[in-house]
Amino acid sequence: MEIKTAARKRWDVVVIGTGMGGATIGWALAQAGKSVLFLERGQNLLAHENFAGEYAEMITRRQSIPLAEILPKAGRWNQPLDDYSTHRKKTFTPFIGMGSGGSSSLYGGALERFFPEDFEPGKHHPHDGNTTLPPAWPVTYEEMRPWYRAAEKLFQVYGATDPLRASVLDPLAPSPPYDPVNRGIAEHLQTKGLHPYRVPGACAEQEKCRDCQGYLCATGGKRDSATVCLAPALTHHGAALVDNCEVIRAEAGQQAIHSVVCRSPSGETRIQGEVFIFAAGALQTPLLLLRSANRHWPRGLANGSGMVGRNLMRHAIDLYLVKLPQPLDYYRKQIAFNDFYLTGNGKLGSVQSFGMLPPLPMIMDSLRQDFANAAPWLAPLFPALRPVLARAVHAMISGKAAFAGILEDLPYLENRVETDSEGKGKLYYRLSDYDKKRLKTFRREIQTALAPWPVKRLDQAGNNERIAHVCGTCRFGNDPDTSVLNRWNQAHELDNLYIADASFFPSSGGINPALTIAANALRIADHLTHQ
Repeated sequence: MEIKTAARKRWDVVVIGTGMGGATIGWALAQAGKSVLFLERGQNLLAHENFAGEYAEMITRRQSIPLAEILPKAGRWNQPLDDYSTHRKKTFTPFIGMGSGGSSSLYGGALERFFPEDFEPGKHHPHDGNTTLPPAWPVTYEEMRPWYRAAEKLFQVYGATDPLRASVLDPLAPSPPYDPVNRGIAEHLQTKGLHPYRVPGACAEQEKCRDCQGYLCATGGKRDSATVCLAPALTHHGAALVDNCEVIRAEAGQQAIHSVVCRSPSGETRIQGEVFIFAAGALQTPLLLLRSANRHWPRGLANGSGMVGRNLMRHAIDLYLVKLPQPLDYYRKQIAFNDFYLTGNGKLGSVQSFGMLPPLPMIMDSLRQDFANAAPWLAPLFPALRPVLARAVHAMISGKAAFAGILEDLPYLENRVETDSEGKGKLYYRLSDYDKKRLKTFRREIQTALAPWPVKRLDQAGNNERIAHVCGTCRFGNDPDTSVLNRWNQAHELDNLYIADASFFPSSGGINPALTIAANALRIADHLTHQ
């Protein structure tokens, strides 16, 4: 839809963002008969030419097109973020989604529930006087359980039951069997007394499926929020979409938002609605609220608590390269195990197959950037060292199976995103001493689990450029003094503002957030439909 056409109507619901939260809640509300308008900063990749089937970085190498031009057509964010987490500012472009489907168009298809214990985080982490971790979420696992079931059905999730949670999980659709490599790994883990299982997935697996983690799926087999929710909302339920539309601020009085101001190729336009649902991601949603400061809201919309943008979490994720008895030329994302999620050593996180690593040229470019960030004086030497380093890196990664360790990180006020004088994002994030101690334990446990196979760990947990599972920056809770949203994801201070992306998380859990985002979106949609 043309933005000028959209501006002529007052919509029941305006949804900003079409990722896992935005597309899912918009689909549910459109299906319930609401007039729904999606505003998407990126392209509608379902309708426009796109670059699918490989990483944007490899496409730009082959076609000699600037990466900045490739990224939007590859479903990727293309604006730099300034990182002030260390004494020296760094600038990087986050590896997150932009366009129809948001980051779900790039995910590896793992859709897994949080543990019941994730909804009572205060019971499992000591209060160190610095963390803002609440005792509990304002909703329980049992309240979320029917919405988890609904989201699993909607996204056609298949997989085996985690043996450690068999009593609290519901059966999924049967999954394809392990391939021979993953079957051998699962059997090895079982001999160590561990409990591997087939990770719940949302991909219609093709022959030699590559999971398409990090790039758009060329076969249409990846069930993301664009294919599962956005497309039917537009085609069957009367919803409308304006793409290439950046929402630059919201305009509000003391109690409600009355419009949002959008920038598109046609210029600036105001969109009016009854209800506004922000789902631009846990980096951009708080920045939009902060940019929308006015005389009623001098610190930013819905920011009476001062919590907008704070309590940022992103998971501490390392990669483990495992040398199996036989070298591999191909490895699927199939296995997960949670034996270190809740232990005598505390609450840590999950371990799962990573799947295929990025191609060597991408890894080398990333290494070059790491050189520049860590030791700028060495950066000019990198071109001369590159051939030697490339051979070493190739030897390190070639033929290996890759696993990811996902550690739950805790919320802290100083970990945040805020705006600069021009409204652009500024990131501040450091692992706390408590999280570093837990990370050390987690690494040791994973290394032991994979032994006696040789393991090379790629330490990425402290690298903000690997930011992925961002959450927590507009948390929900029962107390307006310590949270931004109530239990229905409605702003405490603005009647018609809801937030449906991972910004609402009060704690990060130790597992992929996508299914919890989708389940919660369905829960909010039901509330909005029946209130």
